[in-house]
Amino acid sequence: MKENSIITGFHAHIYYQPETRSVAAKIREELGARFEVQLGRWHDQPIGPHPQSMYQVAFSQNQFPQVVPWLMLNSQGLDILVHPETGDDLTDHTAHALWLGNRLELNINFLARIKSNAS
Repeated sequence: MKENSIITGFHAHIYYQPETRSVAAKIREELGARFEVQLGRWHDQPIGPHPQSMYQVAFSQNQFPQVVPWLMLNSQGLDILVHPETGDDLTDHTAHALWLGNRLELNINFLARIKSNAS
């Protein structure tokens, strides 16, 4: 069994379409105002394993009980991936993933290449 101590933090990926970017912006603004989070850059095109436009929100373990329930209640129809940071990007984005909304098809080959290059 794995211990929680291997989790160094969490990421939430907030996905949006051109027509929902303003909704994503409101969620981003509220996240930054309410919680101790690190807001990543906007990616208006798919990047890495992510099949849609998105931005990332990084937060610590102690922020999880505040951030994730807030996202559950305030996702406004957007799809959100929440995953731990354990040092294994492939597993974190797949087996350890928590989805709010629809589960999107990630580019797993991208993550698998990173994992094999790190080995």
